[in-house]
Amino acid sequence: MHELVSQRGGMSRRAVLAAAVTAGVTATAVTASPGVAALPAGPAADRAAGPARWFADPARSVRPKFRWWWPDGLVDPDEVAREIDQIADAGFGGAEIAAVHHSIRDKSLLDTAHHGWGSRPWRDGVEAALRRAVRRGLTVDLTLGPSWPVAVPGVTPDDEAAAQELAHGRTSLAAGATYRGPVPAPVHEAASGVRAQRLLAVQAARVDPANSTRKETGLDPDSVRDLTDTVTDGGLTWTAPADGEWMLISYWQRGSGQQPESGPHSAPGAFVVDHLSPAGTTAVTDYWERHVLTGSLRRLLKAAGGSFFEDSVELESEGLVWTARLPEVFEQRTGRPLLPWLPALVLDDSNQVFAFGAQLTRQIRHDFWATVSDLFNRHHVGALKDWAHSLGMTLRAQPYGLQTDAVATAAILDIAEGESLGFKNLDDYRCLAGGRDMAGHTVLSCEAGAYNGSAYSTTWDRVLRTMGGAYAAGVNQTVMHGFSYASAPEAEWPGFAAFSPYNGTPGYGESWGPRQPTWRHAEDIAGYLGRVHAVLQSGTARADVAVFRQTGYTATGIGASWFTSTGVPLGWTHQFLSGPLLDLPNATVLGGRLAPGGPAYKALFVEGDFFHGSTPTLALADARRILAFAEAGLPVVLLGGFDQALTPGVPEAGETERLRDVLTRLLALPGVVRVTEKTGVGDALAALGVTPDVRHSVPSTLLNAHRVTADADYYYLVNGKHAETVKPPVAAIDHDVTLRRTRGRDAVPYLLDPWTGRAARVGRYTLDGQDVTFRVALRPGQTLVVALGRPGLFGDRHGNRPHALSSDADEVLFTARGLTVRARAAGTYRTRLSQGRTVTTTLPAVPGPIEPGRWHVEVEDWRPGDRPTRTERVRRTLTLDTLLPWSSIAELEDCAGIGRYRTTVTLPGDWGPTHGALLELGRVSDTFRVSVNGRDAEPADRLDPVVDVGPLLRRGTNTIEIEVATPLVNRLRVSRPEVFGGLARQEYGLVGPVRLVPYAQKTV
Repeated sequence: MHELVSQRGGMSRRAVLAAAVTAGVTATAVTASPGVAALPAGPAADRAAGPARWFADPARSVRPKFRWWWPDGLVDPDEVAREIDQIADAGFGGAEIAAVHHSIRDKSLLDTAHHGWGSRPWRDGVEAALRRAVRRGLTVDLTLGPSWPVAVPGVTPDDEAAAQELAHGRTSLAAGATYRGPVPAPVHEAASGVRAQRLLAVQAARVDPANSTRKETGLDPDSVRDLTDTVTDGGLTWTAPADGEWMLISYWQRGSGQQPESGPHSAPGAFVVDHLSPAGTTAVTDYWERHVLTGSLRRLLKAAGGSFFEDSVELESEGLVWTARLPEVFEQRTGRPLLPWLPALVLDDSNQVFAFGAQLTRQIRHDFWATVSDLFNRHHVGALKDWAHSLGMTLRAQPYGLQTDAVATAAILDIAEGESLGFKNLDDYRCLAGGRDMAGHTVLSCEAGAYNGSAYSTTWDRVLRTMGGAYAAGVNQTVMHGFSYASAPEAEWPGFAAFSPYNGTPGYGESWGPRQPTWRHAEDIAGYLGRVHAVLQSGTARADVAVFRQTGYTATGIGASWFTSTGVPLGWTHQFLSGPLLDLPNATVLGGRLAPGGPAYKALFVEGDFFHGSTPTLALADARRILAFAEAGLPVVLLGGFDQALTPGVPEAGETERLRDVLTRLLALPGVVRVTEKTGVGDALAALGVTPDVRHSVPSTLLNAHRVTADADYYYLVNGKHAETVKPPVAAIDHDVTLRRTRGRDAVPYLLDPWTGRAARVGRYTLDGQDVTFRVALRPGQTLVVALGRPGLFGDRHGNRPHALSSDADEVLFTARGLTVRARAAGTYRTRLSQGRTVTTTLPAVPGPIEPGRWHVEVEDWRPGDRPTRTERVRRTLTLDTLLPWSSIAELEDCAGIGRYRTTVTLPGDWGPTHGALLELGRVSDTFRVSVNGRDAEPADRLDPVVDVGPLLRRGTNTIEIEVATPLVNRLRVSRPEVFGGLARQEYGLVGPVRLVPYAQKTV
C-alpha cells in the first residue's frame, strides 16, 4: 500500500477554531502583558490548580523549546503558522527563530536583497509566528542577528561599531644594529573589506632567552621602550643598544572584518559588532528600533515574545580582540598604563607570541582579560538586557567564547545557556549554575542534541542520556537543536535542514518535526522533559559546596579537585563562584550557610588557579570577603600553599603582603582548614561537620540535584556520568540512597514519574532524624524524581498511613488500595511496618514469564515523495518467529518509518484482580508506545522500556501491540548516498527479548 503525506501537515482542530477568532483578541492579549516580561515562574504559579497538577500537566513556560532554523526571510507566513501548530501539538513550549542555512551552497538562491534577515518578508514571518504563538500559548525567542556572532546590516568593518582586533608586526635586531624603514607591517593581512588600520604604538624590547619557550619569545619587561613618537610618515629609524638581541614590535588597531556564519544573510551584508563598546551594542539596538520593530511587532513581542538570544561569543581574529577604549579602561581599573604590557598580550592566530617572566605574564594577562570581562558585561550584556526589558523581553545568552568571566556573566543574564555540543563535562554547566543561583535567577538553559555527523540518525535515547547529567548539574530548560523550516532552495527530501548536508557530509544536530517518524511519539518526550523542568524550576536550588574559581571561564572541561572525581560519586554537589559573585546582595552568611535563601552552600572550597598552573592566588578584595564569610561561621577548606598566596593580577606596592596578612587571619579561624593534598579534602569537610544532602555508602554513578520549595524537598536523581566521552560506559546501579529533609520531620517520600505525571508515596523506606533512606535501582541514563513533603501533599489518601521498613517481597508500594506487597512468585511474605508490627501476606500462584513466539509486523516505510516536503509511505507486512533489527531483515534493511508489532499471549483461568504483569521490551529503537487489548498503556521510560500492563490484561487471550518509530538515516543512506552513504545502518525496530512477567499483589 502506498500513501503520500505532506510534511507541511495541516491545521489542528484547535488551530482551526483559533483561526476564526478576530484580530481584536490578539490585540487584547498583547495589551494584557505590559512591562518587562517575567521569567518562567516554574510550577509555583500552577499549584492552586490542584494537587500535583503543576507536575502532571506542566505549564508551557517550562516545556522544552526548539531552535527554529529559517532560510533568512524566505518563509511563508502560512507555513510559519503551521509549524507553530506542529510544535504546540507535540507538547513543546516555544521556539527560537534563527537565520541559519549552512546546508545551502548557492547563497544567491536565498535572494537576500528581498528576503534577507530583517527584511519585510522576514518580519512578516516573525509576526505570523507570534500571532499563532499567542493563540497556542507558546513563546517565541529571537536571535539578535542572523546566525552568529551578533551582527546587523549596515555596519562596515571600518566602523566604530564593528568588531576590532589588535594586530602586531615584528622585526628582530642584533645588538647595535640600526633599523631604518617603514613601521613593521602586521604579520597577517587585514580581512577582506577592512580598508583602514591605525598604528597604536611601536615598541622595542630586549629578548630574554631565560623566559623564552618553544612557543613564546621571552622579553625583558624593564627594557620595553616606546618608539611611537619617533615615527614619521610611517617610517622608523632606531638603533638597538649593544646589550643583546632586540625586538621591534608594532601594534595596529583595525576592524576584524568578521561576518556572521554562513552568510550573507542580508543586503547590505552584516558585520559582527564590537562586543566591548557602547557603539557595538547601539548599532544592534538602533537597527532593531529603526528597521525591525514595527508597532504590531512590538505589541506581539509583549504577548508572546520570550527572550532575545545570543549564541556563544565566537569572535574570530588572527590578532587580539580589541576595542578603542581598552587602554583607558585598563588604566582606570588597575592604575597602570596598558601599553607597556602589550608584548605579553598580543596573539598570532590564538597563540601567545611574547612573554615576560611566568608570574608577571600570568598577572598581566589576568588584568587584561578581567578588563575585557568588565567591558563585555557592562557595554554588551548589561546594555542588551536593559534594552530587552524595555520591550517586555528577557535576554538569554551563551556567555562564553572569549577569555572572560562567564560565571559572572551568568549572574547578569536573565537566562544563561550552555550547550551539549561544546561543553566537555558537567562542571561547565556548574559554572553557569553558580552565577544563576547567586544572582537569584531561575533558569539555566541548554542548547541540546547537537551531535557531529548525526543528522537524521539521532535517537531520543541519546538526547535523554545527554540531558540526564546536564539536569543534575543545574540545567532546567532545554532548547532542542533543532527544528528546520520546511523547505528552501537546494533542499531535498525530507526537507530543508539547516546543517545537513554540511560540507557534503551528514551535518550535526537534528531536524525534528513531522518529517521524522519519531514525531508521532514526541508528545511523550515533551511531557517527560517538561515535568523534569517543572521540578527543577521549583523553589530554589541547593548545592553542598561553593568552589571558588579565580578565573571564571567555562566550556573548558576543568573541574574541581576532589569534588569532581571523588565527591560527586559519593553524593556531593558543587557549583563554581568567581570574585564578582562575592559582592552580590545574596552573598551573606547565616546559620553557617552562604546565600542561605539558596543555594545555601554549606562550605566554601578554595584551590589554586587551574588556568595558571594551579597557582594559589586570591585577589585582596576576594580574600577579605572570604575572611568575612568565615568569621560569620561559613566553613572554608583551602587546598594548596595559601600561606604564600599571590595576587592574580599585577600587585600594587605592598598588596601581596596585605593579602598574606588577611590569609593568615583566615587560616587561624577554627572553621577553616588548609590541606596540602586533594585526597585530604573529604576528611577536612568531615572535621568541619559538613556532609552532603545526598549520601550513599558506595561510590556510584548516581548524580543528583536538589531544589527546595515552601512545600517540599525535590531531588532529581540520574544514573549518569561526569562526561559522556568518559569510558567505560555507565552500568546499572542498585543501592541504598539517603536524602536529607529540610521541610519538617513529618515529610514523607513520594516518587514523581516524569513519564506519566503520576505521584505516589514510596512504600518502603527508613527514617533517621532528618534522613530518609530507600533503595534506588537505575539503568544507565535513567532518572528518578523524589519529593519529600507533608503527608497528602499530592492529594493521596495514604499520607499518614504506616509504611514498610523492610520486606522479603519483591516490592512494597502504595497503590490506590493502600500499602501493597508485590512478588513474581507465590508464597507468604513478611513485611515490617513503621509502627513496629510485622505482617504476613500470602500471594497466589503466579504464571512464569511469557516470551511471545510469533509477531505480526506491519511497517510504514518512509520514502522520498514527489517534492522535498512530501513523504511516500509504503506499507509492508511480515511475520517474525524471532525478533531482529530491521537491518538484519532483507525486506526491511533500508527501511525507516513506523513499525507495529502485534502478538497474543494467553493467561490462565485463575488470573484475577490480584494479578498483573510487567511487559519488558528489551532493546527497542527508537521511540515506542504499547497497547493491550486495544487500550493504550501509559508512556514508558525510554531508557528502561518496561511497562506495567497489569490493569489492561484479562484471563484468556490478550493482544499486545508495540508501535516503534525510527530515525530516517537508513532510508537516506540509499536515497541520498552522496551525503549519507558512508554511514552504517542503524538497528531499528523491536529487538527484544520481549517478556511478559506476571506478578501477584495484595494490600497489607
